[in-house]
Amino acid sequence: MDAGARRLRDFAMHYVIIGAGPAGVTAAEAIRQGDPGGAISLIGDEPEAPYSRMAIPYLLTGQIDEAGTHLRPAVDHYARLGIDTLSGCRVTNIDPLGHQLSLDDGRRRGFDRLLIATGSHPSRPPIDGLDLPGVHHCWTLDDARRIAALAKPGAKVVLMGAGFVGTIVLEALARRRVALTVVEMGDRMVPRMMDDIAGTMLKRWCESRGVAVRTSTRIVGIDAQAPSLGVRLEGGETLPADLVVVSTGVRPNLDFLAGSGIATAEGVLVDDHLQTNMPGIYAAGDVCQSADMVSGAAEVHAIQPTAAEHGRVAAANMVGNDLPFIGSLNMNVLDTLGLVSTSFGHWQGNGGSSVRHQDGWRYLRLEFDHAEDRLIGAQTVGLTEHVGVLRGLIQSKRRLGPWKDILMSHPEQFMQGYVATVGV
Repeated sequence: MDAGARRLRDFAMHYVIIGAGPAGVTAAEAIRQGDPGGAISLIGDEPEAPYSRMAIPYLLTGQIDEAGTHLRPAVDHYARLGIDTLSGCRVTNIDPLGHQLSLDDGRRRGFDRLLIATGSHPSRPPIDGLDLPGVHHCWTLDDARRIAALAKPGAKVVLMGAGFVGTIVLEALARRRVALTVVEMGDRMVPRMMDDIAGTMLKRWCESRGVAVRTSTRIVGIDAQAPSLGVRLEGGETLPADLVVVSTGVRPNLDFLAGSGIATAEGVLVDDHLQTNMPGIYAAGDVCQSADMVSGAAEVHAIQPTAAEHGRVAAANMVGNDLPFIGSLNMNVLDTLGLVSTSFGHWQGNGGSSVRHQDGWRYLRLEFDHAEDRLIGAQTVGLTEHVGVLRGLIQSKRRLGPWKDILMSHPEQFMQGYVATVGV
């Protein structure tokens, strides 16, 4: 244990975590393990037990109940660990020099070490009618309750947005047997995860299973047209809807940091130990802009595995250890009405060699570094066997040697390439 770590343990520390999602909960548990005597406060802005947003689609399909969304099933989990949970509290500002923060109910709370893990909020497109009854985001448990009440079999539902989150919501809505129309202003589904071939494949797959998908189409307004809603499209067409679900992307929760001096860009900027420019203040999860494993650039990776790893690493450093963050890999996995798709790393490439291979409902794209014989990105549709190997090749930064040329001609042999290059 270094001298800094010994000094941290000379007195009881007060750790405050803003955000009760996967990053915050993982951090609170890791802090308790690293500092059994410290005081820990976990602040969440929803009046719910800490839960996973990624579980909401399973709630909508009836595969789990609300308790199944909770990050930790035991009701006394946090109490047993001595973690003080504050639910339904929103932090309005932070005073880094005074080591205090303010809550929306007027209370102030001091801290010795602070973790910002406030996650994201849904983007709100600039169109009229988003406040009408029957128009909902699908982001919180309360949103899910309202959607479930309206998404009855046969109900006319319009889903605005076919990004990653929107496509997960699509799956849940389709399984509720609604009459579903998806409207995406981009030229393909999931444009930040899929290229033109993969996004078009997913669209055709959804249409073959009864979901109407409109790409390159913009919603310009929503009107109340009793007994339902009218969703106006650019060009003049109006779609009738009993329910409109808005899924047009998310943005990190940063507004409360205005004037704090904490450096932000797309998210909260951190160093290689996830500490901000303010000593003793760290960031984790969807709000954190940290190193990308492939490029080294500071990026926001809003995925649950990265959030949990952020929480673990930040907690270790908050209790006085020296644990660098090695970077995160951008990755997404979707199962859309039975068609599995994935993307790993820099699937768009960086100017290096690239290969695409399509066979019916199966598609594979590999991207290699422009300067070295390493895989930096991959994308698959309809492939389920060994796809984790692609992630392993990218994360390990393994040199492929002659296997790069082999994969350029036969990309489907990536598993053989992985095995052949072990130890290279």
